Amino acid sequence: MAGNALALEDTKEVLLFLATAGVVVPLFRRLKVSPVIGFLGAGVLLGPHGLGRLSDGSWLNLFQLENTERIAQIAEFGVVFLLFMIGLELSYERLARLRRLVFGLGAAQVALSALVICEIAVLIFGLPQGAALVVGGALALSSTAIVIPVLAERRRLLTTAGRAAFAVLLFQDLMVAPLLFAVSMAGVGGGGTSSEIVYAILPAMVALAVLVLGGRLLLRPLFHQVALTHSTEFFMAVCLFVVVGAGVASAMNGLSMALGAFIAGLLLGETEYRREIEVTLEPFKGLLLGLFFVSIGAELDLSHIARAPGLVIGIAAGLILLKGVILFALARVAGLPAPAAGEMALLLGPGGEFAFVMITAAIAERLVPGDVGATLILAVTLSMAAIPLLAFLGAAKRSASSTPLDPDLAAAPPPEHRKGRVILVGYGRVGRLVGQMLTRHKLDFIAVDDDPKLVARERPQAPSLYWGDATKPEFLKVCGLEEATALVVTIDRVQQAEIVVEIARKARRDLTIIARARDAHHATRLYALGATDAIPETIEASLQLSEATLVDIGVPMGLVIASIHEKRDEFRKQLQPVGEEHERRRAIRLSTRLKDANRRLDSEDPQEPG
Repeated sequence: MAGNALALEDTKEVLLFLATAGVVVPLFRRLKVSPVIGFLGAGVLLGPHGLGRLSDGSWLNLFQLENTERIAQIAEFGVVFLLFMIGLELSYERLARLRRLVFGLGAAQVALSALVICEIAVLIFGLPQGAALVVGGALALSSTAIVIPVLAERRRLLTTAGRAAFAVLLFQDLMVAPLLFAVSMAGVGGGGTSSEIVYAILPAMVALAVLVLGGRLLLRPLFHQVALTHSTEFFMAVCLFVVVGAGVASAMNGLSMALGAFIAGLLLGETEYRREIEVTLEPFKGLLLGLFFVSIGAELDLSHIARAPGLVIGIAAGLILLKGVILFALARVAGLPAPAAGEMALLLGPGGEFAFVMITAAIAERLVPGDVGATLILAVTLSMAAIPLLAFLGAAKRSASSTPLDPDLAAAPPPEHRKGRVILVGYGRVGRLVGQMLTRHKLDFIAVDDDPKLVARERPQAPSLYWGDATKPEFLKVCGLEEATALVVTIDRVQQAEIVVEIARKARRDLTIIARARDAHHATRLYALGATDAIPETIEASLQLSEATLVDIGVPMGLVIASIHEKRDEFRKQLQPVGEEHERRRAIRLSTRLKDANRRLDSEDPQEPG
């Protein structure tokens, strides 16, 4: 019995979180509200300051998150996976083009915000200058874990405001390690000599260089060998190993786990395996981020707000206002248009998750009194909870302005999921020829194939070629199925081709789908599954043979081409489904395509491409 009670105690938090995720995500998505709010609210309700105050050993104890410290340790991996996925979506070229915003706007924001907050902390709490500077640095940071998902959910990540916000957040993440080092130095005596600082930072820099160099040399060969096994479980295990391993290696050398994971994602983002990795790790990222938000909510003590509502709410509101004003002014100086600067300022005004780490460390080093630290953590949590609402306000206030874009953002490469792109499934002899013809006509395409040897051989000549399984709906989605203008299926395996066509048609009724068919019978099945055009190899070979024969024996070329096209149309009519259902499907696709085009035109913001 004691063993059963211990097992229940060990698994209760996990079961409660999984049940919470099963309720919160579908409910809040149906309400069109960010699940972040739901997870934060669930954490408040289930935490020690919610049901924990009412349980007193009763049955309510079963629904209480008691061991919040254990949850917080696991929840940290939510930020780690988030930064890895961000790195996966980036490229070195795009990062280099944003360098002025990262090291210009980002550095100016952190420095100016930290100094102003430091002086205010001295006035309000009477803290020593060193402790106040630690508080200023902690509160100068913003929430990567909330801002990035909120921007992605609203499809604002690739707008002017979204890219600028990401640039500032990236610099803030780079500053976490130096700020934590400053806390430890202040704790042991208020600072350190130059040699002590160099010896403390040098191992971290060496580890960073080893991580980048080792990743460049080892990651692509590693994933190539894993892909050759065609084992989903093995591929998932290696993905998890790389993310967690990079994070742990970074943390062991004085850097944040999130930074190590970001670098690993950045290195893998240049490889042909990035899209399959993204599909594999997306569920882990979503669950762990949800757990992170639950852990934040569980630490929120609403009774503390009741005891000092003016102080806590005032600090939270003042933090948002102060950082917002600083960010808006700096963004305008950096050349961002006013609507984008305002939206970015609202998003980055609240505090961030790394403030919890820094303030907790400052309390442990006795730099900040415990009651002051608790008040600051509560104010930061309240400000973070307001981010989804601030994002809504920022997006609602934006306007179509003719103000020019910031040069860094205007020069940044266009988003990966470009409208009008063709998705090419299969890159063998047939797929490669289709890709060459698309390139000749200057049409953008992305190609996918599940043969790792073929992908490794062809990718130097085809940078938009990726390895992955197109029979997974999630994989087609990350390839940009929602924005694609056409899907071309060139694989010669009958069952896989039918699965891809069926998935694509269910996802989008208006999508143009052209599929390679083995014979007339296979073409009929592809048409029934929703293919716009199915090209049987046997019939097409016969038509080309007939064309060459007629031309060679002297029949005029114009008459031959006309007769071949006429015969091809006859075959198409024979193979396509007949009757009202087929015509109704074609009419629905045409109507949906027109509606989507009008909706995109109406919602397009000429100021913010992407």
